[in-house]
Amino acid sequence: MAGGSKPRVLIVEDEDNIAIALDYLMSREGYEHDRIASGAGALERIRDTRPDLVLLDVMLPEVSGYEICQEVRADRGLAGVKILLMTARGSAMERRKGLALGADGFIAKPFELKELREEVHRLLEAGATP
Repeated sequence: MAGGSKPRVLIVEDEDNIAIALDYLMSREGYEHDRIASGAGALERIRDTRPDLVLLDVMLPEVSGYEICQEVRADRGLAGVKILLMTARGSAMERRKGLALGADGFIAKPFELKELREEVHRLLEAGATP
């Protein structure tokens, strides 16, 4: 987000209805954003675009959000990328697993847009440099 540019958000979500809602919210908040619908190309897209935040579904086709999170955290060049895991399986155990793998936040589906917006703001502000 250097130089006052808009934060960049990558949405990794395979369910179109959820992706449309996330797209709407990111547009309304003024973020630059993009979407990929499967886990297979997500890591490459993250490396290519270096988003400030990844909204990452846990249950994706081909590669899970947990695996993507782990790969991002293993790549020192992606250290500044924030990850918000989203899952319909929002148990405490799932939350602990996601955070242990390096996620910066965790939100259970279905979520309120207000709750998601607050979490996105928190993560982006935490990554901002004064």
